[in-house]
Amino acid sequence: MTRRVVIALLGPVPWAPPGTDPATWRRALAEDVVDLIAALAAADAAIAIRPRERGLAAEVAWPRMPVYDADTPRAALDAAAADGYEQAAVLAGDAPDVPGLLVGKLLQPLTTRHAAVAPSTSGGLLGIAARTPVPEWFPDLDLDAAAPADLRDAAPRRAMVAVTPAWHRLRGPADLARLDPALDGWDTTRALLGG
Repeated sequence: MTRRVVIALLGPVPWAPPGTDPATWRRALAEDVVDLIAALAAADAAIAIRPRERGLAAEVAWPRMPVYDADTPRAALDAAAADGYEQAAVLAGDAPDVPGLLVGKLLQPLTTRHAAVAPSTSGGLLGIAARTPVPEWFPDLDLDAAAPADLRDAAPRRAMVAVTPAWHRLRGPADLARLDPALDGWDTTRALLGG
């Protein structure tokens, strides 16, 4: 059976809703993303974070959840490979309401493709996935600034990289309107926003 992992990349969150403590906001987003990936049936869950911010990981991690000292998607994928995973996905830490089905769609193409990428409708990427060991051609993308074409263009053949459905991230105040109260999950973020 293929060993798979989904890694929440808990990078900096440069904004917070008015009247909300930035550290509390970042922790709420992280907790919801980590809770989502921890509940996935088809993959293990892990966290990637800068070493000096391990305190945040300790606050939101589930018991025995691996925490990788990695602050880029490529570093997180390489850490998963070193941990014995054959397939790995890295998910942005500011997408608290992403449906688990979309995370699964990021891993599913790896049965026939070398990598997959999910765009964010609010700019940048929602996540990336790859078979491990990660191919040498795989660039170290910035989830905040990259586009699917950046990964596809780096591949020896564009068809080696699947593009999966997009979802939004909470990258600024305008993105709050994208949250769907009818979706399950994102309980901590929902509570912080007042219901």
